[in-house]
Amino acid sequence: MDEKPYQLLAHARDPIPAGPGRDRREDSEYVRHGTCSIFCWVEPLAGWRRVDAQPRRTKVDWARQVKELLCVDYPDAETVVLVMDNLNTHGIGSLYEAFEPAEAFALAQRLEIHHTPKHGSWLNIAEIELSVLTRQCLDRRIEDLETLGAELAAWQRQTNADQRQVQWHFTTDDARIKLRHLYPNT
Repeated sequence: MDEKPYQLLAHARDPIPAGPGRDRREDSEYVRHGTCSIFCWVEPLAGWRRVDAQPRRTKVDWARQVKELLCVDYPDAETVVLVMDNLNTHGIGSLYEAFEPAEAFALAQRLEIHHTPKHGSWLNIAEIELSVLTRQCLDRRIEDLETLGAELAAWQRQTNADQRQVQWHFTTDDARIKLRHLYPNT
């Protein structure tokens, strides 16, 4: 899983439509309508993604996303493996901030969490998917959370329909070379 901030931007002036022999013209000036956070969940081998835009990125927001993952997306899974960066909101403590202790404990028992190393964002498949999402879906101005949510839902439907799996080619032997500073000296 990963998340990214996103600026909600509107046009300061209406774009001039394309005409014969002329591309559409758009002023570089824009009106800022705030920011939001896009959460991205990926199951690489199944070709499944879930993306969601929220007004903020807090521990409680992350915990609610985890609850949806466990209770809606994977209600029958005994354990769900999460690979994510080490952001301050990405921890079991966030569940306890959002929910009653018994519920937080029950959710936490179903998680197996692995954090990517510092400067290891290239190891986070969800971060790579956010890059794909940005190029395919967020390459224009979107001015409000509702429109962004609709665009994300359309991208998610199409991507999940394609069942595009992630073909990971980084092996353990590659890791031992590239990440040798993380392994103990023998």
